[in-house]
Parts: sequence; C-alpha cells; structure tokens
Amino acid sequence: MFLLAIDQGTTNSRAIIFDRTGKVISLHEIPLKQSFPYPAWVEQDAQEMFDNTLNCCRMALTNAKLSAKQIAAVGISNQRETTIIWDKRTGIPVYPAIVWQDRRTSNLCKQLASTPIAKQISQRTGLVMDPYFSATKVQWILNHVEGARERAEKGELLFGTVDCFLLWKLTQGKTHATDITNASRTMLYNINDLCWDKELLNLFTIPANILPQVLDNTAMFGEIAADFLGAAIPVTGMAGDQQAAAIGQACFTKGMVKATYGTGCFMLLNTGTEIIHSSHQLLTTINYRIHQQTVYGLEGSIFSAGSTIEWLKDKLQMIQHFAETEIIAKRTASSKGVYLVPAFTGLGAPYWDAHARGAILGLTLDSGKDEIVRAGLECIAYQTRDLLDAMTAHGELKVLRVDGGMVVNNWFMQFLSDMLALEVHRPVCTETTALGVAYLAGLQIGMYQSLEEIAEHWKMSSGFTANMPSTQRDELYQGWKHAVESARLLGVLNKGER
Repeated sequence: MFLLAIDQGTTNSRAIIFDRTGKVISLHEIPLKQSFPYPAWVEQDAQEMFDNTLNCCRMALTNAKLSAKQIAAVGISNQRETTIIWDKRTGIPVYPAIVWQDRRTSNLCKQLASTPIAKQISQRTGLVMDPYFSATKVQWILNHVEGARERAEKGELLFGTVDCFLLWKLTQGKTHATDITNASRTMLYNINDLCWDKELLNLFTIPANILPQVLDNTAMFGEIAADFLGAAIPVTGMAGDQQAAAIGQACFTKGMVKATYGTGCFMLLNTGTEIIHSSHQLLTTINYRIHQQTVYGLEGSIFSAGSTIEWLKDKLQMIQHFAETEIIAKRTASSKGVYLVPAFTGLGAPYWDAHARGAILGLTLDSGKDEIVRAGLECIAYQTRDLLDAMTAHGELKVLRVDGGMVVNNWFMQFLSDMLALEVHRPVCTETTALGVAYLAGLQIGMYQSLEEIAEHWKMSSGFTANMPSTQRDELYQGWKHAVESARLLGVLNKGER
C-alpha cells in the first residue's frame, strides 16, 4: 500500500505518491497562477487550486500505474494563512483567495499594533499584528464583498485556509475542518487554550459559525469521494506546509531546526511542550499535535526567497531558469558591494515592516547582471542569518536541516553555511513538505507506530560546513544590515503607499 500527499503551494499544485520508506514513487505538478490587481495585493483562484489538485492526483496515480484502491491514506499540506470564504451550498468562493503575501490590510494592522490589544493578540495567538495572517483578510472580505457579512451571519458562508477548502471540496462538502497548525496561523486561535478565541472573533467582527472544526494533525478528516479518483480514500493527515516540512525533516526533538526555501523561507525551531514568546519578533506557533500532545515552536518568516529568483527571471529577464544562478554565482568572484533587498511585499521577521520597499543598492558602473543575480542568492542567506540570530537568543543551534526547491543549488548551500557559521544538512528526499503529511497520514492508520520510527527514515544527502573567515562574514552581513535600513527608509519616504 502507498501514501498520497497533496501539496498545494503558492506557485504550484502537486501530488506525490510515497511508499512506506518515504521513497517517491510518482509526482505530478501544475503551475498555479497569481494575480496582482493593485500594488501589494496578491490573489488566486481557489477553484483553480481544487481543479489542479484533482488533476495532479489523477496523473500521479496514472504515472505510477496505481489505482485509488492501492492508496492507504492521503495527507494534505498547504500554503498557510491564505484565506478563502465560500458559499456553504454551492462551494463557490465569494471572492478570490487572498494570499498570505497580500498586504492590503497593512494600515489596519498598523493601527492595531499601536494599541494595547496587540500585546494580548501576541500572548493568545503567538503572532505579531501583521497582514500576513488570516484574521484581517477575513474581515476585509466580509466588509468589502457585497452581502458577504449578512450571508455569513445567516450561516450561508464558510471560511477556511487552503487545506480546509480542499478538504471540503474533496469530501463533497461533508467535512468542514482544519488542523491545529493551520488554525494557529489565523490570528483567531488561542494556542494556550487550544480553541477559537471569542474575544478575537469579536475584535475582528467575524461570526463564529463560519469557522471550521479544529483537529489534531493525525485524525480522520473524512474521505475523498469515490467519484473523484475511482475509490474513496481516507484523509488522515493534515498540516500547514512549514510544520509538514519539519515533520518530513524529523525535527521531533526540542532544539532541532529546519529551514524551507520555497516562495518564501521559513525557519522553524522545535521548543517542545513549552510555549516560548520571543523577544526578537519571532512567531510562537504550534509545530504539531499528535495523540493529544501539543509541541510548540518558534518561527521566522522571510516573505521573498524563491520569489526573488523568479523576479530576476520573469521581470528582469536576467536568467532563463533557476539552475543558471549557480553557474553565475560560481563564475562571479563577488557581488562587488551590491545588495538586493527583496522587500517586494514588505519585510518579515525580525523586522515586520509592511511598508519597506525592495531595493538594489551599491551599484557602480562596474556592476552588471552577474553581480545582481549573485546578490539575489546572497540576500536569502542574509535574511536567514537575521532569523538565526533571533533564534540563538533561545539556545545554541548546531545544525540546520534544509529543504525546498532552492537547496539543489550547492553554491547557495555553501554560502548559507558560511553566513550562518553553522552546519547545513540537505536530506536525500527534499520533498519534505509532502513527505511530512504522508508520514502523518501513515501514522494515523498504523503504517508507522511512532515518531521515532519515522525519524529512522531520514537520510542526509549532503552536508556543508562553514569555511569563510569570520571577518569577511561580519563585513558582508553589516553591509546587509545597512541595505535593509535603506529599504525601510524608502517605505517611510513613500509614506507606506502600496
């Protein structure tokens, strides 16, 4: 028997079939469109997400020459915080999905951040007051879509993050549920009491009847209807993409940390059963809840990682494909003082500056395409250093496990290790997000007996050790800090207009 993982990311839909050992048997993916109706607005078609997901599942089965009856269970992972509200009867969204990158509620968040309620929000949810999270997105839809608030109050509409919407569609409306990791990213869920927070619902004027049921990461979420794939398949694992990746990386012990380099970059530190509130602007979040035991974490979020490289490719047309970045970086001795600050949708941790602007600094007549491309890779390592410095305030870290599309670039991996002065380990299977929810699904049905058994499947492909002199490392990083301040100043000069 096999496990099927659905991984609905920001830029593509994917379905991957694994065997019990975590080996990829089949994979199919379809690009997912984004639209930008106004500056800093980011939207997607939720129906396209579902259609793509279904097609990916069908193709993965076809490519593997398997039938749905040979799939023991399904796991679902997703881009977190992205917000969808749909008609309870028809399943049609009342508005496009508002993506996690969207900054349309920046002014509201700025107003709330200056009030005493911001501290309460942080204590209850572990999050900072930022448009990144779902609460203000939900409020915006209810306030701006004609008739939406009235319909929501009548019980005609449902809210969910991407996992929840896909589950509802796949079960043909039988299950309106989410998992605890996705719930913890809405800014509506109390991570201390493990429930939807009534006071926060009142604050954001969101009716409780549109909210999904919250389940553990291993649970019986429902069955994919037999009509879709040829047989009913139980969905028994679900997690937000970053928590799923931490599970796929077997970060089950307190102090273990992973970083995923996809559209953004997300570093997640396991803090065990203890809730730790960071004094360095990191998020306190739920890593997972399995068998009624909750494990917490600290997370740092970088909004632009792989999207920076996509910008260099699609907008500046400096490269034709990602693999070119490694070739260019290797042939370029240095970036010659050029820094790229990818604040295209503001800056995440530890700055949380929604109004910062993207910038390329340090240009001279000697600067060219190669220096800018290399700076595009370097800035992702610098941002990771920002997160690492904030995390080391809570204990020494020795090894970073990495995954995501960017980690195939060996030059970037070495520069990352050099900039962090830390060992960086890349696993054999870099599809860790999908693998994580496959493991969860298998754990629930008894294919695996424990997290320790799952951890035994983790294998390292490559390790990278820092060899850059500390003086050079510090000089480069100080230049980055100055560049960030310039990008933040641009936001002030432009009065935060987006």
